[in-house]
Amino acid sequence: MTAGPHDIDPARFLQDQLTQASPDLMRDMLATFINALLSAQADSVCGAEYGTRDPDRVNSRNGYRHRELDTRVGTLDVAIPKLREGSMFPGWLLERHRRAEQALTTVVATCYLLGVSTRRMDKLVQTLGITGLSKSQVSVMAKDLDAQVEAFRTRPLDAGPYTFVAADALTMKVRENKRVVKIAVMIATGVNAEGHREILGVHTSSTESGPGWLSFFRDLVARGLTSAGRVGLVTSDAHAGLLEAIGATLPGTGWQRCRTHYAANLMSATPKSSWPWVKALLHSVYDQPDADAVHAQFDRIHDTLIDKLPAVAEHLESAREDILAFTVFPKACWRQIWSNNPNERLNREVRRRTDVVGIFPDRSAVIRLVGAVLAEQHDEWIEMRRYLGLDLLKQCRAALTNTPDTDQGDDTIIAAISA
Repeated sequence: MTAGPHDIDPARFLQDQLTQASPDLMRDMLATFINALLSAQADSVCGAEYGTRDPDRVNSRNGYRHRELDTRVGTLDVAIPKLREGSMFPGWLLERHRRAEQALTTVVATCYLLGVSTRRMDKLVQTLGITGLSKSQVSVMAKDLDAQVEAFRTRPLDAGPYTFVAADALTMKVRENKRVVKIAVMIATGVNAEGHREILGVHTSSTESGPGWLSFFRDLVARGLTSAGRVGLVTSDAHAGLLEAIGATLPGTGWQRCRTHYAANLMSATPKSSWPWVKALLHSVYDQPDADAVHAQFDRIHDTLIDKLPAVAEHLESAREDILAFTVFPKACWRQIWSNNPNERLNREVRRRTDVVGIFPDRSAVIRLVGAVLAEQHDEWIEMRRYLGLDLLKQCRAALTNTPDTDQGDDTIIAAISA
């Protein structure tokens, strides 16, 4: 009988390894044993041992595909046997998908099993290899993912104080009462006491309204958003419901109107022929070396526009406190706090995963997929370099205590809502 690639003489194998005196002995031994087990599994699937002719054989080998496996002794190169017909995946050893991919699989499979699939959905299902999933299998996968996402969404926010917070909303299509409706998915991020960004929470609402935002921010506060100190600044667009929620749940907190969103708002009040000129003037405000220079440049621009474009000058003056709130803090952090652009990049990643679904079967499917994507991003942020340095964060907290009017944030929000 021909020896299979998984046949090992333990005594000879150990002697060879000890003779080589390799510093990676445990890793090499573990890799060898795992690959031997995989080869044995392939023989079982094929119905015959490797390299033998057998009337009971139902399949044959077709090379290997390599996967990396992280272990306590290091990263192993695992050689998974490929088959000429079908495929073999060692579920006992490797996780087929990461958390977000598992969520996407369950959402797509749920759509498929509920009969709401399209031709594009069928192709996607085949690509993901989930055509054989039963309803019970989908239910088990969804239950496990839902538990992970729920634990992430309801975890205590105990890494504060969260000096800077950003909030934004996306719209998703969901089937409800046999109709396709749009819902708002609200996402909040923050910078914790260690300078790392965090996903603070995700929430769904029928519309992006005041009650929806208020419920979301009340949940953030109840979980500990302000337990270690007040939030210094919230960056967002000028949605009235969002501003009301900030004012009601985070008293004394400043509000920064996203400079990117405001530029689009300002252009709506500007004649199209003047867009390039006005945009250049507005951008020059943010290019100044310090806070005094920023306010001085703003005054110069206002004086320039007041005669030529009075409506634009009035629009700009009414938003002065909203778009220049960042100047309270050190210049080194301005780029991170004066717009929602960092959150826009996060939104694009969420969209990349959700666009393949199109229409979700229910709201729980939205939370499952979006929550899983956000949980993955949260883990990556915690492992990356600090978003803001500790010394810089200390200066930012000091700037808050040196602000003479502690109610300035509330006044700014009230003025913005009135406008």
